Amino acid sequence: MAHKKPGYHGVLLDINLTTGKSSPKKISSQDIGMFIGGRGLGMKILWDRLKKPGIDPLSPENPLMFMPGPFSGFPIPSSSRTCVVTKSPCTSSLHSSYPFASTVSYSNVGGFFGPEIRFAGYDGIVITGRASAPVYIVIDNDRVEIREAKKFWGMGTDEFDKKFIEELGDRRFRTCYIGPAGENQVSYACIIHTAARAAGRGTGCVMGSKNLKAIAVRGSMIPDVADHKQFLAALEEASQAFKGISGTLLTKIWRRSGTAVSIERSSKKGSMAVKNYREGTFSEIDKIGADAARKFWIRDFACFCCPLSCKKSGVIKNGAYAGLIHDGPEYETGTMFGANLMVSDLEGLMKAVFNGDDYGLDIISTGNVIGFLMEAYEKGIIDKEFLDGIELKWGNIDAILKMIDKIAKREGVGDLASKGVKALSKRIGKDSEKFAIHVKGLELAAWNVHVEPPKGICYATSNRGACHQSGNTVEAQNFRAMIDSIGICRFTTDWGHWYLPGLGSDNFSRILTAITGIEWTKEELMKSGERIFNLEKMINYREGFRRVDDNLPDRFFEEPLSVGSEKGAVLHREKFSEMLDEYYKIRGWDPETTKPGKSRLERLGLSFTLQDHQI
Repeated sequence: MAHKKPGYHGVLLDINLTTGKSSPKKISSQDIGMFIGGRGLGMKILWDRLKKPGIDPLSPENPLMFMPGPFSGFPIPSSSRTCVVTKSPCTSSLHSSYPFASTVSYSNVGGFFGPEIRFAGYDGIVITGRASAPVYIVIDNDRVEIREAKKFWGMGTDEFDKKFIEELGDRRFRTCYIGPAGENQVSYACIIHTAARAAGRGTGCVMGSKNLKAIAVRGSMIPDVADHKQFLAALEEASQAFKGISGTLLTKIWRRSGTAVSIERSSKKGSMAVKNYREGTFSEIDKIGADAARKFWIRDFACFCCPLSCKKSGVIKNGAYAGLIHDGPEYETGTMFGANLMVSDLEGLMKAVFNGDDYGLDIISTGNVIGFLMEAYEKGIIDKEFLDGIELKWGNIDAILKMIDKIAKREGVGDLASKGVKALSKRIGKDSEKFAIHVKGLELAAWNVHVEPPKGICYATSNRGACHQSGNTVEAQNFRAMIDSIGICRFTTDWGHWYLPGLGSDNFSRILTAITGIEWTKEELMKSGERIFNLEKMINYREGFRRVDDNLPDRFFEEPLSVGSEKGAVLHREKFSEMLDEYYKIRGWDPETTKPGKSRLERLGLSFTLQDHQI
């Protein structure tokens, strides 16, 4: 084990909820040098902790990790991100021999939690075991307590956020928690931070399986910087990257509207999830977009040390939901509970978003599941009896709210729906798999792929199942694995959502060099991203995932768009297969099995994965 390095505390906080014990664990210098932190270091820990494939994601063995990066906590623009890393409760392989085979899972959340972990003296928190009754964890620098949480169990996240701070008695604590969906182990439950920031894709289900309601962190430390003068110079260079655009494009796009700006743009482009991905354009999009939302937005929020303030919050002033205060809509929530369900009632949409967040549901997957059931009902494949009497028609907000309740509580049809569209389709049959919109069991995000084949590659090859954040090219995937590991927000980078000028690998390498005293180059940083992505792939490969799992739903190949500017657009199987071949070639993976080649793994320093006799 190594001594403490500049830029790092060199310590993980290891908590076992079965024994109730916690202890600091040193991080090896080699792991820091190869996997950086955040997502990368989390994946190395996952490889080390899961000694064999097929472990049940909801077992005490599965670690749940909260992993900030080395940028987290320093005054670097948008250095707020935390990666929650675990084994996925959502995904499954078509032909694996392991009954609990699933992919890696990671979810990247902003806010203030990651920096506070670093202030408390840790480079990450690793939680294993299962408490015998509901608990929460309090971390106050080196003091760690596991406290009884029975009185909070069943409480929605909105109420809990307020009650928990009262319980702690100090607003300086930063908190993460689950709602009833996580407690009930809905497979796609999420973890909530600051009432509406979410780490989704099933992480809340794993947290609920451990009987863990919440974590509170407070700290008063920060790692050393190797070269303070060089660090200040690198910070100045980073701030210069925003000058000249901070009053124009960034204001119009992020500060004015946040990700909601994409709602109308995506519909116009034909790339939106509409009517369970049947279409890419929504005719009533102007009723739920950013301009419409401006009538009730009253506040902009920023994450730690962020100049963008892209999160919006407001109050509904009229109608059935008057007085409701909540964040959004954002692009994903506004699309998945809006256009995807043919909802044009903005107030009703916001009520659905509020309820989804209050239950602690991943709204991407929830909107996908409800859209699938709406289409199955429309086609006569299921009836009202199957839906517990709910008239689940397109655009019916009351029916949507009832389904959200059912899913979060796992009542009636909600029990099956809580397992995702893959499980629903398998139970329903009748060719419903053709419009069950998932990859490897994880539901697609709010971006359609009829008009964007590279996005199809992104979904098909992402290591956590369908993931719009993975990247459309090999280089983009490596870049995003890298920034998820250093702890910075993608929207501040020059590969951000609208490809604005911003921070790039050159900036990151200079900042990381100044912090750590280790000479990082742009090339070495990108290589680290490639290393991390390949380690994730090797975990999945060990679980039994093969090329047959890197596929898209039939809808995108068989049903062209019928409306909008891209009417007639459809993917072609042969062309898509050729794109996959090219992708594997660039990656250095076997095109038949998708196993990373020995030479590629050796070049990346991943030879240890080849020593596993289970691969």
